[in-house]
Amino acid sequence: MKICANILEAIGDTPMVRINRITRGVIAGTVLAKLETFNPGNSIKDRMAVKMIEDAERAGLLRPGGTIIEGTSGNTGMGLAITAVVRGYKCIFTTTDKQSKEKIDALKAFGADVIVCPTNVEPDDPRSYYSVSSRLEKETPNSWKANQYDNLSNSEAHYEQTGPEIWDQTDGTITHLVVGVGTGGTVSGVGRYLKERNPTIKVWGIDTYGSVFKKYKETGVFDKHEIYPYITEGIGEDFLPKNVDFSVVDHFEKVTDKDAAIMTRRIAREEGIFAGNSAGSAMAGLLQLKDHFTSDDVIVVIFHDHGSRYLGKMFNDDWMREKGFIETHGMAARDLVATGLSGELFSVESNEPVEHAVRVMGEHDFSQISITRDKRLVGSLNETHLYEELVRNPEIKKDRVESIMQPAFPFVDVSTPVDLLSTMITPHNPAVLVRDFKTDKTFIITRSDLIRVL
Repeated sequence: MKICANILEAIGDTPMVRINRITRGVIAGTVLAKLETFNPGNSIKDRMAVKMIEDAERAGLLRPGGTIIEGTSGNTGMGLAITAVVRGYKCIFTTTDKQSKEKIDALKAFGADVIVCPTNVEPDDPRSYYSVSSRLEKETPNSWKANQYDNLSNSEAHYEQTGPEIWDQTDGTITHLVVGVGTGGTVSGVGRYLKERNPTIKVWGIDTYGSVFKKYKETGVFDKHEIYPYITEGIGEDFLPKNVDFSVVDHFEKVTDKDAAIMTRRIAREEGIFAGNSAGSAMAGLLQLKDHFTSDDVIVVIFHDHGSRYLGKMFNDDWMREKGFIETHGMAARDLVATGLSGELFSVESNEPVEHAVRVMGEHDFSQISITRDKRLVGSLNETHLYEELVRNPEIKKDRVESIMQPAFPFVDVSTPVDLLSTMITPHNPAVLVRDFKTDKTFIITRSDLIRVL
C-alpha cells in the first residue's frame, strides 16, 4: 500500500503543468508551471522547512520540546508549523503588517504564536520582524531560530529535491528557469543543480520595485535609494540574504505591484490554477522577457504558493480598487503628474533638526514633507502636527526631526484614479506618494492638488 507515515512524507513530487492561454501568441517556447501549491502547506517552503529542522536536530541546535522561532511572510512559517506539530515543537513567528490576514490566521491554526511587526523599518531596527525574532530567540529557553535567509539548508533543500524533480519532469530539456527571488533558496538551489546538469540553462530571477536585488546583480552596488515600500509578497528584499547566490542568476527582471496583482488574477481565470502573488510576478516577468525566447525553448516557472492566502488582497475587488489596480474611467494620478499639478517628492533626512524641516517647509510653502533615512522613506511631517509639537515644547526645534515624525505617506501606482486618491487623503494622512516606474520618479499629491481638479 502507498501510504505516508505522516504528512511530511507528502511533501514534494509536485506536478508540472503546461501554461496555455496566457502565453499563447506571446511566448514562442513551451511554458510549464511547477505547482508547489500541491505541498501539504500549499507552498514550496515546506521543502526547506523540513530540511532546516532536520539539519538543526542533527547539529544539536534544536532539542526535544524546543521552540522554533522565525521571521516569516507566512509560507515558511506554515512549513515549520506543520513539521513542529509532527515532531513535537512549539512555534513563535514574527511577520510584517503587509502580510495577508489569511497567512497569519493559517499559522495560528497550527498552534503557532504570531507577532505582527511594522514593514517600513530598517532590518536592524529593533521593531523589524528580523530583530524581534532574534530577540525572542535570546529570551526563550531551549529555542532555535530557523533564519531562512541565511540558513543554507534552505537552498540545499531545493538543490536536493526541487532541482532534480524539474530536470526529470522535463527529461532534461529545460532551457530557462523563471522564479521569484525572496530568501534566494529556490533560485539558488534549483539553479545550481540545473546548471551543473546543463551550463547553458538560463536562470532568471523575478524582483520587485523597492527591492535591491536587480541593481546589486548588475552593478555590485547595494543601493539604499532602491528601497521603498511595496505590496508584492514573497519576493524582493531590502538586504542581501546569504541564500541568494548571484552567480547562479543570469538576470533579474523587475515587476510592478500592479502587474503582479493583475497577473495573479489572470492565472486563475485563464489557466484554472489558483496560485499566489509571487506566481503572478513570475508570469508577468516572463511576458516582459518574451523577446528572448525561441520555439525550441522549454521554460519552467515556479508557482510558489496557493491563491487562498490572498483572498483578502489580489482576489478581492475592493482591495484591488483601493490600490488602483483595477482600471477605472476618468482622471488618474498620471494626469496630475503630466499637468504639473503634483510636484516631485522633496524630503529631509531624519537626523536633521526640526528647525531645518520648518525652514524647508517655509521656503517651499509645503504643508507637509517626507522624512528619509539614508534616502529611504521612513516617515512624514505635516504642519498641523508640527505646530502642535512646537506649541507644546518650543525647544523641540533643536531635536532631530525623527523624534516627532509621523508614519510615511502611502505609495500608489501612477494609474490610480483621482476619485480613489481623494478617499486616501484624510486629516491623519494629508498626502499620497505616486511612483512612476517608467521615469523612476516619485511625486507627492496633497489635498490642495485634488481640490484643484475635483
